[in-house]
Amino acid sequence: MIEIIGHRGARGLEPENTMRSFKKALELGVDYIECDVHLTKDGHIVLIHDHTLDRTTNGTGYVNDYSFDEIRKLDAGKGEKIPTLQELIDLIYGKVKAHIELKDEKATEQVVQIVEKNNMIDQVFLTSGNTDTLRKVRNLNPLIAIEHIFGQPPENAIDMATSVGAKRVSCHINHLTTDFVKKAHENGLQVIAWPPNTLEEAKKALECGVDLLCTDRPDIVTKKALLSM
Repeated sequence: MIEIIGHRGARGLEPENTMRSFKKALELGVDYIECDVHLTKDGHIVLIHDHTLDRTTNGTGYVNDYSFDEIRKLDAGKGEKIPTLQELIDLIYGKVKAHIELKDEKATEQVVQIVEKNNMIDQVFLTSGNTDTLRKVRNLNPLIAIEHIFGQPPENAIDMATSVGAKRVSCHINHLTTDFVKKAHENGLQVIAWPPNTLEEAKKALECGVDLLCTDRPDIVTKKALLSM
C-alpha cells in the first residue's frame, strides 16, 4: 500500500512547519510527517524550511543569526511559533513516523542525538540533498535510515544514494520518470514523489511505480481517494 507523507505538515492548508500544520496532517491520517531543521545562533534545533525567516515569518534575515528566544517571538503564520524538533516528536511519538530534512549540516549531530534520546531510531528517516550530510548521519549512527533528496535527479543519482547507504530517494513530480523508479527499485531503493497535490499528479506518480507520496494536500491525496481512482 502506498504511504502518504505530510509535506511540512499540511502546508497547503496551514502555515508550514508549525504545530498547527503538523496536527492537521495527523488529523488527515498521514503515515509520516516531514519537517525541516535549522540551528539557531545559540544552538537550538528549530523547524523552518528556508535559511532565512522572511518568507514564512514576520521576521527578516538568517535563522542562524537569531537566538532561540528571539526566534520564538516571531509569528510563523496564524499566530504560530516556530516549533522545536522535540515538540514535533512529542506530538507524533507512537502515532506516525517522521521525515526530518537536514537543511543545516551543522545540525546533524544534535538531530541524531535527539532521535536517539527519544528512542525514535526505527521511526524516522533523516533526509538531505547533500551527500556529505547523509554520510555524516551514517557515520554517527548507521541504524538510522536515510533518504537522498533530488529535485531533478542527475545521471548518477542512484549511485549517489547507494554510496551513502540510503534506503529511499525522492524526486520532484515534474522530473519523475518510470525509468528512474525502475532503476531505484533495482538497486533496493524506495522512491518518493513530491509534491503531488492533485489526484492527477498522484496518479502520474503511481503509474511510474513510486512507493510514497509527499504532499502539501493530505486532504486531497488520501489513501481512500487513491484506491478509488
